[in-house]
Amino acid sequence: MSTQAELSDDCTTLVHDLARDARSAQRVLARMSDTEKADALHAAAASLRDDAPTILKENAKDIAAGESNGLSKAMLDRLKLDTDRLNGIADAVDAVADLPDPVGQVIDQSTAPTGLKLQRIRIPIGVIGIIYESRPNVTADAASLCVRAGNATILRGGSEAVYSNRAIHAAMVKGLATKGVPEAAVQLMPTQDRAAVGAMLQASGLIDMIVPRGGKGLVARVQSDARVPVLAHLDGINHTYIHDKANPEMARAIALNAKMRRTGICGAMETLLIDSKFPNAADVVGDLIDGGCEVRGDSRARALDKRIGMAGANDWDTEYLDAVVSLKIVDGLDDALDHIARHSSGHTDVIITDDDEAGERFLTEVDSAIVMRNTSSQFADGGEFGLGAEIGIATGRIHARGPVALEGLTTYKWQVRGEGQTRA
Repeated sequence: MSTQAELSDDCTTLVHDLARDARSAQRVLARMSDTEKADALHAAAASLRDDAPTILKENAKDIAAGESNGLSKAMLDRLKLDTDRLNGIADAVDAVADLPDPVGQVIDQSTAPTGLKLQRIRIPIGVIGIIYESRPNVTADAASLCVRAGNATILRGGSEAVYSNRAIHAAMVKGLATKGVPEAAVQLMPTQDRAAVGAMLQASGLIDMIVPRGGKGLVARVQSDARVPVLAHLDGINHTYIHDKANPEMARAIALNAKMRRTGICGAMETLLIDSKFPNAADVVGDLIDGGCEVRGDSRARALDKRIGMAGANDWDTEYLDAVVSLKIVDGLDDALDHIARHSSGHTDVIITDDDEAGERFLTEVDSAIVMRNTSSQFADGGEFGLGAEIGIATGRIHARGPVALEGLTTYKWQVRGEGQTRA
């Protein structure tokens, strides 16, 4: 039986081998034209559609295992594929193929007093490690975005979706290879051993960036242990604030959609703030409860409906990813802004109001990656923003923020053209 040290050593060797192959493949990708990369991704999308029966069969294995292991309904919803969802995954790959290629884009240019011509241009980051949980669509999204931006990627999906990830990966690689993309440009970690994650996090100089996409525990571990730059977000503790000048019917429709359209996504509303002067609060809450949502509120909120449970101190800082919402009554915009500043995870926060001054102040003062007015937080998605698929929503302040798509997977370099100048 192998010791933990032996397993760690084996995983370190494995990651080094994968990264070496990825680096070689990335050099090939870097030489491919815009059209060549686009054609390869269209071929990958076609391969996903062709292999749909196999992918759905493998996904059924993951669903059965998840049910046996007691996964929540929200987690099973994240995991489940059907024909429509798989077609959506393939459509997203096609959409990425049709996006403008960021590589080679001139960010800015100037001529220095010395006569040197300076340009700053976008280039691929290099080799990107993606560590993710549950959602098999991430396998296709991450692969397509990385290839389009000229990056090689090493994917490490969660054990809940192991069969689905393998089938999607195989279909993607098969399609890409028909158009000249090396198989090592998109690699799936062949083991679910946790030591492999640790080896990826320690692979400084071999992997250029790590993107974790999953729960708080995963992201916290990555940020704590990584010796490689990390692009990440923690919880999606998203607020919707119904201002006293909100349109009542709009408020009801948005609140219900923001929570209940899909409860297990990071863009779902987790806390509802209702202004104490808003006259239709009971209707908003009633819609949520009647729609199957558990509501937990403070003492003032509970006076709206006897079905509201008591919120504990931790509820304001919880990403439920389920049909549960925290409800707080606030006294005006300042009170709402103060609550959001203390409890938001910096992902997405929303105001519903017909008051332009209040709306603009909210958009300006809330320091989150995405701030919205009069719409559902469920629109916090790279596809809805016209970015194609996304690798995740970054909530930090360095490199990229909000939906991370093609531009977020590039860096830049300076190109300097002279005519024989020497420096005095």
